[in-house]
Amino acid sequence: MSSPDNPGRRQLLKVGATLALACGLPTVVRAEARQIIVSDPGGPYTLAYRKAFYDPFEQATGIKVVSVARESQPVAQFTAMVKTKNFVWDVTTLTISADIPYLEAEGMLEPIGLKAEDFPDLLPEAITPNYLGVDVYSTVLAYRTDTFEAGKGPQSWADFWNVEAFPGRRCLRRSPLDTLEQALLADGVGLDELYPLDVDRAFKSLDKIKPHVDLWWTSGAQAMQAIQSGEVDMISTWNGRAQAAIENGAPVHIVWNQGLYSIEGWAIPKGTPRAEMARAFVRLCADAQRQAAFTDTLAYGPTNRKAFDSIPPARAALLPTAPANLKDMRLPSPAWWAKNRTAVTERFNAWILS
Repeated sequence: MSSPDNPGRRQLLKVGATLALACGLPTVVRAEARQIIVSDPGGPYTLAYRKAFYDPFEQATGIKVVSVARESQPVAQFTAMVKTKNFVWDVTTLTISADIPYLEAEGMLEPIGLKAEDFPDLLPEAITPNYLGVDVYSTVLAYRTDTFEAGKGPQSWADFWNVEAFPGRRCLRRSPLDTLEQALLADGVGLDELYPLDVDRAFKSLDKIKPHVDLWWTSGAQAMQAIQSGEVDMISTWNGRAQAAIENGAPVHIVWNQGLYSIEGWAIPKGTPRAEMARAFVRLCADAQRQAAFTDTLAYGPTNRKAFDSIPPARAALLPTAPANLKDMRLPSPAWWAKNRTAVTERFNAWILS
């Protein structure tokens, strides 16, 4: 008989837990004092993901999930970890539009072995061999209804840029991601005509609004606090952050028109020594019940379509995936950003400081 500490038994425990998760079944197989570190954007994300993913994974496997808040743009840190093999976390949230094409092209992602045919209820664009999207979010315009009556505030990015008709303190993201698209939309470019982005035209549009921007936010938590506290009157922010401000009692209204939606989900930095446990965690997050569980805390839509069977209609109407909301939005081009992200980011950072 093998001893409790021998490698054969440890491997059996690993395999048993992984198979149970892959089949969507609870398991009585317990792992031995192991953990993974998972990074997310913090705030309401951590609360929602703890309930939907972290705690259920711990209960199913005995593998502890330690969560840490990541930077709002984690690609540089992700790349540095892979290159230096200094893995400060094992799984992180990344976006399908801005992050995954670049990291895949650079060979930075740990193979997970995901196949779309194994997850027929998932949105097809939410899955690649090395990535699992779990929520749909949108970058939207939001404004304070104690500054503008609901329905009488800015309804488009052209309105946001119109400082005479819509006076107030403004806030944009300190990143070219979404901000360049918003600048072009403000300048009259249609949602379906954005790509390839006319970068020179976007910066000319940004030149017009720059003197009127009171705050350039760098994290979702900062953006939520700014609109919730009344530090700013209108903002470009993620819909979940705006919804959290509303649920905290702030007089905030979300404008879905000209929103830019994307898919956020899990990827693993290539080479992490805890890759096996990380892969098991990612697979669990495809489950419909698990995805439904985060929507009552985090106002983002699930990628598993069966999750809607367990989401109350009133809540579903507040999500980006509600048909009435989604019809006025579009998905930014992953291919364009994969090709141009580095150069455009350098130009944007220099412009901000100029």
